Amino acid sequence: MTAEQHTILCVDDEPVGLEVRRMLLERAGYRVFTALDGVSGLEIFAREPIEAVVLDFAMPGMNGGEVASNMRGVKPTVPILMLSAYTSLPPEVHDLVNLTMTKGEGAPALLRKLGSLVDGVASK
Repeated sequence: MTAEQHTILCVDDEPVGLEVRRMLLERAGYRVFTALDGVSGLEIFAREPIEAVVLDFAMPGMNGGEVASNMRGVKPTVPILMLSAYTSLPPEVHDLVNLTMTKGEGAPALLRKLGSLVDGVASK
């Protein structure tokens, strides 16, 4: 797996976690855009050549399920990885995303799962 040239969007309302994720992904070779809320994330998603999304579920205003639903309407084939502190997400959220993981799974799991998405080998 090579992360070179892949453009990722990370959306999370927690600034510290978002910054740590950005640094991790950039060190792995990804080009990373970040957004602190769903509305900003959707704006970036619509205007940039995003190849995969790492999306938090629990956010104020618009949760990750709502953001994913909107993203599917704009660019339906871009893979979405739902990253959440919750171990159980609503079934309809699972239908909107390609993969899910908990924040407790750690950096190696995030890199592995994201890599499978951008390389086109992930499935639900």
